[in-house]
Amino acid sequence: MTEKRDETQANEEVEEKDSVEVTDSAEENEEIVQESEESSELNKEIEELHKEKEDLFNRLVRLQAEFDNFKKRSQKEKEAERKYKSQDIANDLLPVLDNFERALQVEHTDATSNLIEGISMVYRQLQDALKNNGIEAIEAEGKEFDPNLHHAVMQVEDENFESNYVVEELQKGYMLKDRVIRPAMVKVNK
Repeated sequence: MTEKRDETQANEEVEEKDSVEVTDSAEENEEIVQESEESSELNKEIEELHKEKEDLFNRLVRLQAEFDNFKKRSQKEKEAERKYKSQDIANDLLPVLDNFERALQVEHTDATSNLIEGISMVYRQLQDALKNNGIEAIEAEGKEFDPNLHHAVMQVEDENFESNYVVEELQKGYMLKDRVIRPAMVKVNK
């Protein structure tokens, strides 16, 4: 009987050890599962933070590019403004220049010669002032018709000129540097 008790006690001790081991492994499994859940949550947070960082970086890059484009556009506008600053005054002075040209076309007599000489001096000064600011007359007569530089108001048939050439200039045209501020009004040969 003692043997049975010893055996029963031994069996009970083994069962206790097994239950303790099972309990320990269950607790370890719970801890592992809990750690796994926490790490997956951390991984999700890390992914979200990476996405947020990438979005912010992309926004920063786009804003930098927009700012650079704005600076370039502003610089071009300033350069164009400086380049063509005298266009408004030129537009105001061109009719005055036309009137001087008409005044110089009057008949020269002894009585008008001094007046015409004075008018021509003022006319030349005005032309020089415009030229110094980059405003020059467009050459038209005898040149091939260019719709960018000339405004055709009449067509004639003249055997002395080739087809599509300017026969006569009715009103001078002017350019400011590389911009036409007033096209020349011309007669064009058919």
